[in-house]
Amino acid sequence: MTFKTSLAATAVLGLAACASGVGTPSHQMFSQAALPATVQVPAGHRVAMETVGVGQITYECRAKQGVAGQFDWVFAGPDARLLDRRGRQVGRYYGPPATWESMDGSKLTATQLALAPAGSGNIPLQLVQANPAMGMGAMQGVTYIQRVATQGGVAPVSACGAANVGARQIVNYQADYIFWKAA
Repeated sequence: MTFKTSLAATAVLGLAACASGVGTPSHQMFSQAALPATVQVPAGHRVAMETVGVGQITYECRAKQGVAGQFDWVFAGPDARLLDRRGRQVGRYYGPPATWESMDGSKLTATQLALAPAGSGNIPLQLVQANPAMGMGAMQGVTYIQRVATQGGVAPVSACGAANVGARQIVNYQADYIFWKAA
């Protein structure tokens, strides 16, 4: 077995273990009870996989739509590794468009349904509804994704104006991404 094949097999097994809860007897499945109602997944769904996204968000300085002479840092896209609860990479999150991709090659995009504040300096909590997955694998059948336990990732505080339109800034962030499937 080659190193590459062994690495791929390990990633798939790790994702399967994470999705089924195997190998994590001390970890209880995610509970959304403490989340604001706006970002809770509707009844009739179960947690399929829990991940921690660790990466960066890029912001770009742009003119405000419909407001002459005003500028703002605008979300341009994420780039994060998705790790299981043991710290092993099981996928990626990138965009645009926002795409969650498993190491097995299955991936999906989603439509944002709701946001909720997550505290000063942190990007908001989020609930998205998944579009049908592309490819067979871990993302197949995912119905919702929650972004919770966010740390960092907010737009830069540096000046954004006519002199630096198009400038990009990258900020670090971390968040848990909880994947749900119909029960």
